[in-house]
Amino acid sequence: MNNDNKNNHAGLFADKAYEPTPDVSSTPSDNTSKSTVAQSIATQDNQPVSTEASATTAPVSRVTKKTIASGEPLKLAVVGHTNTGKTSILRTLLRDVYFGEVKNEAATTRHVEQAQLTDSRTGEVLVALYDTPGLEDASGLMDWLEDNTASRRDGIERLQQFLAADVAQGSDSYDLPYDYSQEAKVIRQLLTSDMAIYVVDAREPVLGKYKDELSILSWAAIPVMPVFNFTDSQNANIDDWQTMLAKRNLHISTRFDSVAFEFEDEMRLWKNLATMLTHSEMLEQLMQRRTEDWAQLYDEANIIIADFLLNVAAFVREINEDDDPLPVLQQMQEAVRQSERAMQHNLLNLYKFYDNAVAATPLELQAYQQDPFDPELLKSYGIRTTSGAAAGALLGLGIDAAALGTTLGLGAAIGGIAGGLLSNTSSIADRITGVKRLYIDPATLTLLATRALDLLTALRHRGHAATDATQLLYKGENSSLGTSRTDDSSHADEDNNPITVWPTHKLPSELKKARGKPQWSSLSSGKSEQAQLLRTDMAWSLSGKLQSYKRES
Repeated sequence: MNNDNKNNHAGLFADKAYEPTPDVSSTPSDNTSKSTVAQSIATQDNQPVSTEASATTAPVSRVTKKTIASGEPLKLAVVGHTNTGKTSILRTLLRDVYFGEVKNEAATTRHVEQAQLTDSRTGEVLVALYDTPGLEDASGLMDWLEDNTASRRDGIERLQQFLAADVAQGSDSYDLPYDYSQEAKVIRQLLTSDMAIYVVDAREPVLGKYKDELSILSWAAIPVMPVFNFTDSQNANIDDWQTMLAKRNLHISTRFDSVAFEFEDEMRLWKNLATMLTHSEMLEQLMQRRTEDWAQLYDEANIIIADFLLNVAAFVREINEDDDPLPVLQQMQEAVRQSERAMQHNLLNLYKFYDNAVAATPLELQAYQQDPFDPELLKSYGIRTTSGAAAGALLGLGIDAAALGTTLGLGAAIGGIAGGLLSNTSSIADRITGVKRLYIDPATLTLLATRALDLLTALRHRGHAATDATQLLYKGENSSLGTSRTDDSSHADEDNNPITVWPTHKLPSELKKARGKPQWSSLSSGKSEQAQLLRTDMAWSLSGKLQSYKRES
């Protein structure tokens, strides 16, 4: 198979949009005859078309459709009415916020654009996707076809007659009352594709224009599968649509919301397409590879989170007995904030949600921007605080058991200054020398872990067509973000049904161990690479536990 195309992606997930494919129906120059125009719209299979000016009298060539051969990439046309989300669906399938242009207005896509899905291991092209302009006036085109083509001819022949007619070339060249050049681009792509998906805005009622679109598409003699977009809307009319589709012998359809993404929906899309093909090897290979890659992404994301948590847990600063702790506390808090932002950006980039003007990101949501040391944020996650300190202050104030069980009152003093850090004198030697150690407390570590896993879950349920922050919330996210459990009774069942990933007093063993390993933290040592190598094994171990703590699959 030829994979030398310079536009090929290296893996399954697209990195950049493809350049628009040349529009063969572009307006001809004044010296171009109508016969030349007719020749220029011949299909990519080099099928001849009529060179006569009149579509009603021209002899029509026959297009021989071939079932996709074994081992060849599938040529899949994405078609549908204007503004139904065709480009949005492609963005989500490609994991590419840059593909095409998405606007809340009609006729955003004006030319056919191509993209490819490849095997991430071999680079082999598995599916060639074609984003087509929206069908704007299928009912008018149907009237034209009824008036100007013979009803007894095969559908392909009638479509070829249309493509050879003046109305398919654009009204800029000819003084015509109708312009079906956009529809011509769609039909031309259909005739050179193996199959098509017909994108339906599930919020739309079933109208006559959509029935005419399906009738015209059926004449291309290729499998067509309806795909319902925006299915998460409360105004979805899927039952009405399925009734209409069944009357047109379209019994296989699927749901794929380009904003509220579900990986299982994508797999179902490919499986349903495979049932309509004689040779489905390429789609089966695609499903296997995308499933593997999706699982690998999840593993890598959990390692990113685990490494971040260990880096913070091992973060320790030492001060002398008489030093003012406030400047150090503030420095530590800011270091943790920056480390969390870096972790969030790593997750965004891993799932190709780039923080730019092209597409909104979860960082625009207040829940992910809020200061992790804000007492109100601790409350919203149901994290208890000690009664003797301000809300959001420290848990387990004072010296731990290793310091002979003595309390010096240092923890309470620091707790009154700033939350989220814990004072500890971990040895008798430290007490003698007057050394005080400050580190991040279990409550803040628990909050950071919970919020990181919430972000990961959110990214796995967002399509790449989301264009504003309101579209970034998925239906299950509110159950974990912004839930308040601040009254005393709300904590009674914390161990059995915590809003956090674990109770604050039950940190994973890896984080407990990290608290005694300051060399593991780049925040302590300033040696980023060395510290990361030292905590690598613990990061792998902790990432496995994080997956067992997942709150929504």
